This record gives sequence, structure tokens and C-alpha cells, in this order.
Amino acid sequence: MPEYLSPGVYIEERDTGTRPIEGVGTAMAAFVGFAPAGPANRPMLITSWSQYVDTFGLDEDGGRKNPHMSGAYLSHAVYGYFLNGGGRCYVDRVVPSAKGNGDARGVVAQIASRAGQGKPSLQAAPKDGGAPKADIQIEITPATGGEDVPEAAFTLKVRSAGTEETYENVTLGRKSARNVVEMVNQKSKLITLTELQVAGSPMERIPNLGTTTLKAPDKTAMVPTQPAHFIGDVAERTGLEGLEVAEDATMVCCPDLMAAYQSGAIDKDGVKTVQLAMVAHCERMGNRVAILDPLPELAPQDVKKWREKESNIDSKYAALYYPWIRIGGPEGHPIDVPPSGYIAGVYARSDTERGVHKAPANEVVRGALNPATQVTKGEQDVLNPSGVNCIRTFTGRGVRVWGARTLSSDPAWRYVSVRRLFNYVEASIERGTQWVVFEPNDPGLWARVTRDISAFLTGCWRDGMLFGNNPTEAFFVKCDAENNPSDVRDRGQLIVDIGMAPVKPAEFVVFRFSQYTVATA
Repeated sequence: MPEYLSPGVYIEERDTGTRPIEGVGTAMAAFVGFAPAGPANRPMLITSWSQYVDTFGLDEDGGRKNPHMSGAYLSHAVYGYFLNGGGRCYVDRVVPSAKGNGDARGVVAQIASRAGQGKPSLQAAPKDGGAPKADIQIEITPATGGEDVPEAAFTLKVRSAGTEETYENVTLGRKSARNVVEMVNQKSKLITLTELQVAGSPMERIPNLGTTTLKAPDKTAMVPTQPAHFIGDVAERTGLEGLEVAEDATMVCCPDLMAAYQSGAIDKDGVKTVQLAMVAHCERMGNRVAILDPLPELAPQDVKKWREKESNIDSKYAALYYPWIRIGGPEGHPIDVPPSGYIAGVYARSDTERGVHKAPANEVVRGALNPATQVTKGEQDVLNPSGVNCIRTFTGRGVRVWGARTLSSDPAWRYVSVRRLFNYVEASIERGTQWVVFEPNDPGLWARVTRDISAFLTGCWRDGMLFGNNPTEAFFVKCDAENNPSDVRDRGQLIVDIGMAPVKPAEFVVFRFSQYTVATA
């Protein structure tokens, strides 16, 4: 309370108590995949395609940057997102950890032994796990001789860009003072060595004479990956789990999961593992949906089997789109890509032009030449009830998204727009009522909370997000002594019950025609 200690005129600014709730953003995609360069294993905010190229593109001759990686789809997904109306997104470049596996891109060389038909006894990798800037050569030559030299000794030389290191009369003897692994790892500035377990005597384990090359990796080639690399870790901010710090993300896409599948690095079970992790992440965060891609080159009956039996996902936080789409490739030839990035752009465009309550369907997929597989009406009749959203081409109307369902078995959460509308309302109210924490829990607070939430939901109703002829039919907000009795207040809790009647898409438009006879006088 202000103090009045001397006569005079005092000005006070009083808080009227009204705290408008503002709607949160709904069009923020998050992508996880492969890129040839750029920050690794952490989400980066990208606001345009040109920024993506500058951040994740690889420098080439002539000063240009190439954002594309052979066999990968992240760059195409992000491009399709911005092309279709996306304004900003997070990109998490997956680079597998080098722990225990040499360089992150598998830049290792195995040096064959004399035992077991040339099984390797040593594995070399660039120093500190980094990628070599030039080819590194490792040469094995005979020992230099002398009475004190063990029979199983040899000489190892390492050369790179004018630098040469020589380690004479070294062995693989674990107790030897001249153990090659210990000497190289302590002194070399070019490589590290790992001894591989090969049976046999010291003479059998000695490396074969000759030269082995550690080549610089092809940065345009796809990275060897396991499901765990996509899933990542919250603490290390890697992979899907690393997106937990991206609190404003509303869509999650992992297009290069399909690239890993096509390369053979991940099988069907691995795909299911990662997609289940995507769904679990979205369910835990509660403010985003997973846009899932189907396996490549599936016929309609195959994608139905994948949806219902093999992946068998049941979630109101996920949607599946089929088939892949055909686009113009960077080299001028059409290529087929997973649809998730383009679909995320359609979500963003629909949100901007109409609102989050509008189903992101019956919308043109910009940049799509054709669906990779033509889906007929009869085939969609089988797929749509299973929650497979089809992408189809229509004469004179282009390539369009022709489905708006989640993967939930609960009819209340059948539609993507309903799920995303609730995500929007819940996140907006949660952010706009932070001021309530630690306020006195009394009828005055209940009235203010009810007023602010009702005002926000009334705005949603006016924007066409809620169904009803008036706000009373569209929603209710209850915060009073009935749902906040003394035992609830004693636990320090404030309970607010909110009910909404969301608008749902006119998925089946039925015109009923009948013939009638005009009465005559």
C-alpha cells in the first residue's frame, strides 16, 4: 500500500486486473535429418531457405553452397516447407557420435594382419575424431634390424600433406615398451590407433606390409545412422529429444528416416522405433503433432498393411500422409521425396490464411509434379478409414492434400484440425495465465481467471474456431467454489474446467436430390 505522509496530490496507476490472453503461434515446424555441413546435433532456428543454404550448405568451387546431400531428403523437405508457406522452422542436423566408432562419418582404415586370412589387427582414425583435410597414408615396413629388435617388430610411417611421422621397431606386445598403439596415440598429431582382437601369436598378428589410406569423407554422402541417432538425448540436446528446448515448435518431421531406410542402415523395425519416439515426444510435449512419412514405393494395399499391422500407431498427436511426391531434383531430373516437409508447409499456409481450426486439406501442394503413386478414389475409400491421408492429383486442380485425419482410434480426436486447435488454445491459455501463480486463491481470483479465459474463447468463437450460435453454446469456463473446495485450496491448487465445441471439417459433403412434380392449377 502507498504511504501518504504529507498533504498533497498523489497520482496512482491502478491495475484494472484485465490481462488479455494472446494466441500463440501455430506454424513452426521442426526437422531432424542429414545435411552436408553446419551446426550438428542441436536445433537451429531457420527463417528462410537462403538462411538454410548459408547455414547447412557445403562450400563448393566458385563460392556457391550446396545444401543437398546425396541420398538424403532434409534439404528438399525444408525447401518444400518454405515453398508451401512456412515462415520459420527448427533444423536439427544429425551427426552420429564418434565414440567408439572413429570419425563421425566412419573415416577409419583397418590394417590387415597376417593371421586369419588377413583379418585386421589395427584400426586407424584421424586424430581427435576429426575428418582429415587431406589423405592420410599409413605405411607398414619391416623393422630396421639389430640384435635387440623383437622378431614381431615392424616400422609404421604416417604421411599427410608434407608431414611424416615414423615409429621404428614397434610391436603389438601389450607389455612391450614399444607398443605401437601407446606410442602412436601419445605422440602422433595425425592419427589414433585401436588394436583389434585377433587370435594368434605375435608373428601372426603383425600387420601386413603395405600402405593404407584414410581418405577424407564425401560430405555429400549420407551418414551411417542408427535409430538412436535420430531419437537423440534431451540432456545432450540431440535428435528428436533435443527438440524439447524448442518450446514453440508445433510440427515434427523426420524425412531422413526414410533415407536411412533406403540405404539399409535402418530396417522396418528401426523405422517404427523412430516414429514411435516421434509420437511419444509429441504426446509428452502436448503442443505439437508428428507428421509421419510412409515407407517408399508402397502400393496402396501395402501402406494399409504398414499402417494397420506393421507400424500400428494409435495417437491423436500423429498423422500419416501417402504417397511420396515427385519434384524437380536439383540436377534437373525428377526425384521422389517423402511428403512430410511439404505437408508441414501446407499446415503453415492454412494456419496463416484461414486459421488453425481449418483442416489442412483440399490444399494444393506447391512444387509437386505428381504423387509418386496415383491413388484412385476406390483405393482411398480403403485407406481413409485407417487414417492414411492421401495426396492425389485432380484434373485441372493440381496435386492436393486429400485427407485430414490423425492416427487416433478415438472418434473425438479423428481430425488433425481438432487436435491442433486444442493445442493452440491450451498453449495460449497456459502462457497467458502465468500471472495467476502465487495469487491469493479466493473468489476474486476465480472471477478474474474466468473473465480472461472467457474473453479469449469468445474471440476464438468469433474467428470461427468454435461451433455454436453464441458463446454459451461454443464453450464454458468453470472456476468457483464447487471445483475449488477447501481441500483443493489447501493443496495449493486452482482448478479451472473448460469445455469447447470445436468445428469439424465437412469431410463428406452429401447433396440429396429428389424428383418432384410441380402442382398445376
